[in-house]
Amino acid sequence: MTIILDRRGLILTGSFGIGALAMGGLAHAQALLTARGFTHNVASGEPGPDSILLWTRYVPAHGDDAPLTAELSETPDFARKSGGVAMANRADDHTARVMVGGLKPGQTYYYRFIAPDGSVSPTGRTRTLPIGPVARFGLGVFSCANLPFGWFNAYAHAAARDDIDLMVHLGDYIYEYQRGYYPGADKAVAGRIIEPAGEAIRLADYRLRYASYRADPDLQRLHQMFPMIAQHDDHETANDAWAHGAENHQPGEGDYEERKRASMKAWHEWLPVSDRPWSSFEVGDLATIFRPETRLTARSVRLDPAEAIGTGGDPVARLRALRDGPLADPRRTMMGATQEQWLYDGFARSRKRGAKWQVLAQEVVMGQTRLPELPAGFTDNLKLPPDQAAFLSVISAAGKAGIAPDLDDWDGFPAARTRLLDAAQAVEADLVVLSGDSHNAWAFDLASHGKPAGVEFGGHSITSPGLEAYLTMPPPMIAQFIMGASPELKWADTSNRGYMAIQLTPDRVTGEWVFMDTILTHSLATRPGRTMTVERGRNILSV
Repeated sequence: MTIILDRRGLILTGSFGIGALAMGGLAHAQALLTARGFTHNVASGEPGPDSILLWTRYVPAHGDDAPLTAELSETPDFARKSGGVAMANRADDHTARVMVGGLKPGQTYYYRFIAPDGSVSPTGRTRTLPIGPVARFGLGVFSCANLPFGWFNAYAHAAARDDIDLMVHLGDYIYEYQRGYYPGADKAVAGRIIEPAGEAIRLADYRLRYASYRADPDLQRLHQMFPMIAQHDDHETANDAWAHGAENHQPGEGDYEERKRASMKAWHEWLPVSDRPWSSFEVGDLATIFRPETRLTARSVRLDPAEAIGTGGDPVARLRALRDGPLADPRRTMMGATQEQWLYDGFARSRKRGAKWQVLAQEVVMGQTRLPELPAGFTDNLKLPPDQAAFLSVISAAGKAGIAPDLDDWDGFPAARTRLLDAAQAVEADLVVLSGDSHNAWAFDLASHGKPAGVEFGGHSITSPGLEAYLTMPPPMIAQFIMGASPELKWADTSNRGYMAIQLTPDRVTGEWVFMDTILTHSLATRPGRTMTVERGRNILSV
């Protein structure tokens, strides 16, 4: 999701680094297109108790396919090693991956790749998942990294921590927009250049966009030092994507299905992910982490309150008709029936095996958000620009009609949301939902039929702007407006960038919102953040 009022308006030892990002225009593009050798460091992902997926990219001088030897060791000197073979195929943009098995649970490993010419990749560090009793497990949670808006300081800060075991990326790893749009040229941070200059539509576009993002040394270091579970959201393809279209796909941009296939091929090439569209990960007896797919497999079309209001008639009446008609349709789905059943059965299996927590790491906000009806003359008193006043008028009508102003998240799929929470309640799950996409920070108590069903830690963005960029109102006032009309919402922040650190223990889960001091310069400084917890068996948040 992107809220835009104008709808279309270990240190890197490979070939890229800060220098590559500082290049401009044609030189930057040429560096990405002509690089040879191990061009983008290493990465690992999708850990199991006895396996891990290893990734790199290697472009030989002749540009053809190349077999790579993957080496894995319990020590950084590789005195004793195992591994496998990974093919850096030209058909896969020279990216290579191998799933290495036969490993020890809960073990730190070091890994590297060796090319046919004897060259060696940077050394990465990774870790398998534990089995049996687990006293603590830490997650780093990220979403919404728009490179031209600023520096990936959140990645750098998280990569330096020693209390995180696994990184979780909830999507919007890249953005598809053309250079000079979101952000506009006047808002883009110097040196933060994306390629290609145009919008990513074709396979070559998406590949080059990933190449420019993955040239960032902070993102490289995060991948190099930790395994990751990653999933895509909409901007890996196009804004507000669903199964058969997207807000940011226009008739003149070709066939959407072809674009979707191209974007997903590039995503699978450039991230340390398998071909499983959804999966779960067992963290000993402590937790099961579920990674669904809620964007491109089966998601129903997004409903738009602004379009429902149209240009005439009573806007509140039109929104109530939307609420009681299309919005309430039980056939509306995020995941589709097959995946829904997989998830609900997974909750039951997790509880049956004795896991303390059921963690749902998914893309969009699940908690119900509402905004109040604004008093007459409110926008006049604020003296807002016309586009912001129009935005607030839709918000006000939505508040009076009892629906959320943004229906791209779970508020746009109320029947599916109820099915999910009911399934968690039916097996007495201790449900912890992790979400991204909104660019802002949220803490929700999730309920169904008036009873607690779980909690949600909603993460703020790496760099993408939040509500503070679209409403010239003090951020605390915006948060209070939303909290006052949203009973499930216990806390919100609409003005900071950063990431979440989630600590799981047998008795409680603690969510920490880490606020970076700036994204306009390269810095590890932070501002005071916020921490909230949920105790096992309660399904409600506490400070």
